[in-house]
Amino acid sequence: MELEPVEAPIVAVTVFPDRARVSRLAQVTLPPGEHRIRISPLPLGLHRDSLRVSGYGRATVLGVDLATRRMPRSADERVAELTRRRTELAAEEAGLTDADEVEQRRDTFLAGVADRATGTYARALAAGEVTPGDLARFADAIAEQITGARDRRRELGRRRVELAEEIAAIDRSLQALGDGEPDHLVADVTLSLAEPAESGAPGDDDEAPTAEPGDHAEASAAEPGDDIEVELTYLVDGAGWRSSYDLRLVDQTLGVTWFGLVSQRTGEDWPECDLRLSTARPAGSTTVPELTPWYLDRDRPVPPPAPRPRPAGGAIPAAAAFARAGGGPEPAREFKQAVATVEQGVAAATYRPARAVAVPGDGSSHRATVAVFDLPARLDHVTAPVREPAAYLRATVRNTSAHTLLPGPAAVFHGADLVTGTPLRIWAPGEELELALGLDDRIRVERELVRREAGRATLGAARRREVEYRVTVANHTPRPAEVVVLDQLPVSRDDGIAVRETRLEPPPVERTDLGELTWRLRLDPGRSAELTMAFRVDTAKGVELVGWRE
Repeated sequence: MELEPVEAPIVAVTVFPDRARVSRLAQVTLPPGEHRIRISPLPLGLHRDSLRVSGYGRATVLGVDLATRRMPRSADERVAELTRRRTELAAEEAGLTDADEVEQRRDTFLAGVADRATGTYARALAAGEVTPGDLARFADAIAEQITGARDRRRELGRRRVELAEEIAAIDRSLQALGDGEPDHLVADVTLSLAEPAESGAPGDDDEAPTAEPGDHAEASAAEPGDDIEVELTYLVDGAGWRSSYDLRLVDQTLGVTWFGLVSQRTGEDWPECDLRLSTARPAGSTTVPELTPWYLDRDRPVPPPAPRPRPAGGAIPAAAAFARAGGGPEPAREFKQAVATVEQGVAAATYRPARAVAVPGDGSSHRATVAVFDLPARLDHVTAPVREPAAYLRATVRNTSAHTLLPGPAAVFHGADLVTGTPLRIWAPGEELELALGLDDRIRVERELVRREAGRATLGAARRREVEYRVTVANHTPRPAEVVVLDQLPVSRDDGIAVRETRLEPPPVERTDLGELTWRLRLDPGRSAELTMAFRVDTAKGVELVGWRE
């Protein structure tokens, strides 16, 4: 039984977020009997337990053997030096991956320690077992360690990018020097082709007569044999795809263009073939979650940081809150976007781009359009003048499409103008999401302190502070605007400190136990509104007030 090398080009690739499944197809003609065919080269990084053989034709798979083929090294000293350097860089890259995992676990551990210590320190502070200074030193120590861990992760990420670029440069140099074929894997597939069955019907030539023992060589030479197709599939690391988006706001509609960026360093180039993008995440093992005891304990809530809207892109002002509607000539027809076809599975979706894409193994990104669709948007503005006198345009959007959008960066356009960028988290069908769309300088916000009083209360030696603020919001856009105003009252954490509101006009539409206040204003073009918030703080004798700000 001779070993027969066959050509098996890549015909299909399914790319997952962190790996890929590659399909190769060999078309061979074999006579009846047992045969071994060799398919190579295969990448060294493929998952050996993922190798599968299937196909079409009158054949039975008897076994598959996978082996590493070591190729002779070049005698060129420069090639040897580059190869040695590449091995060192690959080892350093693996060490950086391990170090990043350690820092990530350190970050998670420190965050968990901080969360668990919050209640402990709150109780100890209330009981007088620790001082505010002790709490501040503990918080500073945790913050310093978390900051250090994240700084180290950023440095590790920067170094990994440098290593990837240096390895790619070495690979190009080795290719230019003609280093020969690199080490690779080979798959030896053993097949058995059955003898054709004899037909009793005269003139029936669908099946050839069975060969007599000893006549196999003559039969093989006389007859070409059977045409069969052997398909080899395997999973390989070093490949993946990530999402990016264009979000274009026109009137009350948010146009979404979803791109898939495919890159790979698997050791083989992917030609133009049946490329598919899958949202599934293959895993080596999966365990069913188990419950742990749910404990309740006494705790004193710690107020979170003051609420503020998340800026989507720094101080880039929004070009407009709405695109121009009506009037003027009819706009020119825009190009249509070719989008991928989708197959919805039980737990994931697979997208097939409209055109074939070749992806070389150099790590460069290749973009394919996954989907284009429109979503209805509800627009308003959000401002927290206690933090900054700025208003942010916000869109509340429900995903009415059939797509589960994966996390990725999004470029935000108002009409044709790029105004900001914002991260998009995973977004399931039917889920509502708030998107920050940049600053809108045409909504003017001002917060001023109009009254301040401080002194002793009428009874005992208690001290009293009383303040009053006025917030003014003006709409200078050409359309009515809805503005959400966020502010807050201080929250006492000690029985010797009492906070009493004295004036809230108009009354807020929402308030929380942590002192957060929310007003919703609707302003016509050119109109403004005022909000008044006043409160006082009484401090008992001997209590030193911390946390006060104006």
